[in-house]
Amino acid sequence: MLSEARKQEIIDKYAINEGDTGSAPVQIAILTARIGELTEHLKVHKKDHSSRRGLLKMVGKRRRLLRYLKNKDIEQFRNLVADLGIRAK
Repeated sequence: MLSEARKQEIIDKYAINEGDTGSAPVQIAILTARIGELTEHLKVHKKDHSSRRGLLKMVGKRRRLLRYLKNKDIEQFRNLVADLGIRAK
């Protein structure tokens, strides 16, 4: 689970406007942090299938948001992917 301080730090870094919490870059960055934490959890708890399902749902949602951002603003997409260190098509 992401701490409030970490989540606010991510929002401040990727927000487009003041008070922006729902734009695609913010959502993608938060999902990336949650995916990273859940991946570490699953390395220890290999039989936690409900968390694995949640991880797959988060990865799918992030993929859809990345596709949306790529179609909307390719330059912002490239910067975000490079900054987060994720591989995207």
